[in-house]
Amino acid sequence: MKIVPVKLFEDGYMTQPFAFGGEDGPAAFDPAVRYRSSLTNYVIDTGDEVILVDTGTPDAFPEQVPDEKTPIYMGRKVAVYTDALKNAGYAPEDVSKILVTHKHADHTGALCSFPNAEILCSETEAQADELKALPNVRPVAFTDGPYEGFEKSQTIADGIHYIFAPGHTAGNSIVIVEDGGLFYMIHGDVTYTDEALYENKLSMVFEDKAAARATLDLVREFIRRHPTVYVSTHTPLGYENLAAKRVTDLEHAPESIPPKAVEVKKATGKYVCPVCGYVYDPEKGDPEHGIPAGTPFENLPADWRCPRCKKEKAAFGRA
Repeated sequence: MKIVPVKLFEDGYMTQPFAFGGEDGPAAFDPAVRYRSSLTNYVIDTGDEVILVDTGTPDAFPEQVPDEKTPIYMGRKVAVYTDALKNAGYAPEDVSKILVTHKHADHTGALCSFPNAEILCSETEAQADELKALPNVRPVAFTDGPYEGFEKSQTIADGIHYIFAPGHTAGNSIVIVEDGGLFYMIHGDVTYTDEALYENKLSMVFEDKAAARATLDLVREFIRRHPTVYVSTHTPLGYENLAAKRVTDLEHAPESIPPKAVEVKKATGKYVCPVCGYVYDPEKGDPEHGIPAGTPFENLPADWRCPRCKKEKAAFGRA
């Protein structure tokens, strides 16, 4: 058994209010404090089959152009998903299963590149726009009962457990791999950065705050009771923890490494939702919601929200 990172974006950052402000509110935290950000998904290679956990952004997803108000910047694009997968040593035809942690586009963007793989997701997420049109989606009912404190689980293969963990989205799930006496927790966006795990803080992104809090509590309790490698999506700590087989000790947080300085680029006029990855293109507008083609983002009504996830206009970042 081995777990291999699929690196998509790197050298980004997120602000402390974004990463920590879900319960106390963003005003309780310092916007000048930033943590490293990136985008990495993972391959589980059992020796008998190749299983993906999430599939990155759509190929056409633009790089952000951050400014002083950008809450999360994933960084510069390393590769589109299928190329990044090849860089990790795998071809699309090698893949037998894909485990989806949740519906957002930075986790489901390349699912259509795997028509012969079985795509597994919770029954709730299977109804999302990003998933419902795909013929190879199989909803999971989590019928294998409790797993180490979590109420619902499904065993995917020997040592690979798919766990229902709602909150970030209503159908959110995590993946736990048991190997060599360690528990590798590939958790999607339970936290956006490991610093939030140690500080016991929710991010600003959730569909159900109470469920997100309950899930984070269960995750922290699991980590206290099991030698756990915390494998994150939106911070390079994910693949760094994986490479070092670093067991999480909630009582002793490692020193936080500051992000690199960001190279500012020219904006395209497009704006990206930091939650679901929806791209507002002024050339297309949003005609379904009364916004004609040719409408600059700045001219959108103040109460306009993301057509996909309903995040407010102020959260969007330049592309």
